[in-house]
Amino acid sequence: MLRAIDKRKVTLLPGIFRERMAVNREYLMELDSQCLLQNFYLEAGIVMPGLQVVDDPATANLHWGWEAPTCQLRGHFLGHWLSAAAAYVASDQDMELKAKLDKIVSELARCQELNGGEWMGSFPEKYFQKLADNRYIWSPQYVMHKTIMGLTHAYTDAGNAQALEILDRLSDWYIRWTDAMQSVNPHAVYSGEEGGMLEIWTSLYAITKQEKYLTLAERYGNPGLFGKLLEGKDALTNCHSNASIPLSHGAAKLYDVTGEEKWRTITEQFWRNAVTDRGAYCTCGHNAGEFWVPPFKHGQFLSETNQEFCTVYNMVRTASYLFRWTSRPEYADYIERSLYNGFLAQQHAQTGMPTYFLPLTAGSRKKWGSKTRDFWCCHGTMVQAQALYPELIYYEDPEAGKLIVSQYIPSRLSYRRGEAEICFEQTTDMKYYNDQAFFDERDDSQLSRWALKFTVTASSPAAFSLLFRVPGWVKGKPTVQINGESVDAPEIRDGYLSLTREWTNDTIRIFFPSGLVMEALPDMPELAAIVDGPIVLAGLTDRDCGLTGDFNNPREFLMPQTEHTYATYPWKQNSYRTRHQHPNILFKPLYDITDEVYTVYFTRK
Repeated sequence: MLRAIDKRKVTLLPGIFRERMAVNREYLMELDSQCLLQNFYLEAGIVMPGLQVVDDPATANLHWGWEAPTCQLRGHFLGHWLSAAAAYVASDQDMELKAKLDKIVSELARCQELNGGEWMGSFPEKYFQKLADNRYIWSPQYVMHKTIMGLTHAYTDAGNAQALEILDRLSDWYIRWTDAMQSVNPHAVYSGEEGGMLEIWTSLYAITKQEKYLTLAERYGNPGLFGKLLEGKDALTNCHSNASIPLSHGAAKLYDVTGEEKWRTITEQFWRNAVTDRGAYCTCGHNAGEFWVPPFKHGQFLSETNQEFCTVYNMVRTASYLFRWTSRPEYADYIERSLYNGFLAQQHAQTGMPTYFLPLTAGSRKKWGSKTRDFWCCHGTMVQAQALYPELIYYEDPEAGKLIVSQYIPSRLSYRRGEAEICFEQTTDMKYYNDQAFFDERDDSQLSRWALKFTVTASSPAAFSLLFRVPGWVKGKPTVQINGESVDAPEIRDGYLSLTREWTNDTIRIFFPSGLVMEALPDMPELAAIVDGPIVLAGLTDRDCGLTGDFNNPREFLMPQTEHTYATYPWKQNSYRTRHQHPNILFKPLYDITDEVYTVYFTRK
């Protein structure tokens, strides 16, 4: 079992992921704290300064959309904001965000006191009575989970002790409510989109060792989904995707905390049900219109409403549990493709705003959210997702003494290993080398984003193994150098390239040769998408104009578009123009699409 490196020890370096984190961070700071707290203030009876009667309520200094005071889901976004801000405090030591977070937490404590000392929700307690009465109410447990999650991260990642005190008092309310439901309506505990509650109560038990949190985990620990999974049934088809994925997090966390094999089995069965036995779009999406697509029927459900972003983020979190338990590279491959074709593709590169769905039908256009007038569920998930990268890159195998590089994201890891202080950096290394032997026979290999440079600096000589994931998309053998000397036959086993030696002040260069692949829809094999390494390409066309040529060799009809830039990469990446087509069109990474009309799947002519 691997151990994820603490994100406090990881700093992202310049590159596309750092850029997206920076845009997201600016947005977190930009949002008005009073607006973030508005629904908690209203529930606590606090009059907000600066608000007055206006002719047009939409001009009032408030957040709208799903955060509007009239929306039943109001308040969900603040929990995401707290989690995201806390992550920046941990990885970047961001004191400006910490000051803002600390003030918000203190105001939540004030709201809790005014509400009687326990409840501190953004809506009235009677919403939970509606659950008990089997009357419809829009996902109150979802909202409260986000608040509890945000406060938990404020404590664990930002060191805010007051957040844990708020949770201690709020959990007493939940103990009484869940106790009452045992006799009144046991189903109420499993309604209102409660999926995330199991993981967060288990996490709080792991943090505090207080039995009441384990009691709450037990009361949320028997959803009907688990029984179906253990029976080997298809538990997901046509069910709401994002209501079910968080339940897998709960089972996974219970396995981490208790070691009981049942919970690991449930998590693995969920993955098999969701991914292995279902298939996915080329982007790793599994849903349409928020619901799971039936197994291998993705062509039938191709639409403007594929790939809800919340599901992308939550499936990455499930994959990260499984990767940590098994070290199997296919889970890291899944995460990598989701990062490029979900995390990046569904975030506006300039504004940081999300797109709720990722349209995959021909002639699509992304629909971006606004900064203060939408606040969909995916809006909150996005601000949290863009702070996740430092957690996904480095892992340790403590027993074997190995450091594992799981994701290729420019970053710096600083940590102590035995008596040595280690600084490990990875960057993209797109420079010209006189030593042509470092590259493969492709004439564009020196221009590739997959030419990587790693440096190891140790305060004293340290002997250990470095394991580099060899992505599933690699075509041919990786090329390796250590301190300018070629490694003729690097050890590659179980999907990892292993380098073992005594490290002091060393430089490693690795080139992963990639290739273009056409990925067809399982139920419509005449439709295929172009994937370059882990990156899905989008054609700049408003229709499926079809492609002529050998789909087993896309380079026959695709010519790389090489151009020097002064942006993230010195050479334009993953851009192609078709040849011998009518008409010829340009392809670029799906994550680079902003407002252009695009098509992902094309008919084989």
